[in-house]
Amino acid sequence: MKALITGITGQDGSYLAEFLLEKGYEVWGMVRRSSTESFERIEHIKDKITLSQADLLDQLSIVELLEECRPDEVYNLAAQSFVPTSWRQPLLTGEFTGLGVTKILEAIRHVDPKIKFYQASSSEMFGKVFEVPQTEKTPFYPRSPYGVAKVYGHFITVNYRESYNIFGVSGILFNHESSRRGLEFVTRKITNGAAMIKLGLTNKLALGNLDAKRDWGYAPDYVRSMWLMLQQDSPDNYVISTGENHSVEEFCQLAFGHVDLDYRDYVVTDPRFVRPAEVDILLGNSAHAKNALGWEPEVSFKEMIKIMVDADLEILSKK
Repeated sequence: MKALITGITGQDGSYLAEFLLEKGYEVWGMVRRSSTESFERIEHIKDKITLSQADLLDQLSIVELLEECRPDEVYNLAAQSFVPTSWRQPLLTGEFTGLGVTKILEAIRHVDPKIKFYQASSSEMFGKVFEVPQTEKTPFYPRSPYGVAKVYGHFITVNYRESYNIFGVSGILFNHESSRRGLEFVTRKITNGAAMIKLGLTNKLALGNLDAKRDWGYAPDYVRSMWLMLQQDSPDNYVISTGENHSVEEFCQLAFGHVDLDYRDYVVTDPRFVRPAEVDILLGNSAHAKNALGWEPEVSFKEMIKIMVDADLEILSKK
């Protein structure tokens, strides 16, 4: 089997590449040409995968990559995925995160409609939620340009599935974290901040809304669900979540507590990090994925935070 991963240099892309290699896949990764290359997350497997240049903004480059690679499966994990940036760059976010999905689907339709396609949808599509918990049938009410773009990507995947009989699935993944998460994301900001304070490298951590609640899981658990979706007899949409709710404040409490610190002595609220339109609570119900895929999360919320804090302590201790 041969798989092409867009966004292979990101958190999910790197874990998925490892997972597929273990399954015996030939793994290709789509990378954008840039003046500075960032392959840190895949450096340890770079000699086991094939990297090829293409761009979600360039339709022809995607077509040529598919013709060169001829994959059995395409996992679209590429996006402008940082929610705060989507307000500063809403047009770029729409191009990458929304229209980019259409360009891949069009390329699949023309090159080989038998290619199976995974679209990385997001719990941010639920936004101002209509019900708690959220399922595959919960209406979307996105509260950021990122969420809006993800809704487009989600429904264009459904549209191509129903219009052209393309095996296209959407994984509606709730927040999932790891030590490979970017430092700009609140979870990694917290674990890195706790580690820095413990090591005496700083004495404060500025955050936004501490009351926001999320359904947080462990990224390696979640990439397993992506593969399972493409192994089914027919395509569908799946919510992937833990079914547990935790606040940003609780995340802080556990991260700082792991290094014997009281977060209240160090965490301060900064209005700059509060969203223009807040998403207050996200909580998923992944019963459909459990029943149809046999998928369940394996690493708990507390275990995930310990893994992340320990990894940040190790990284910072080497500097």
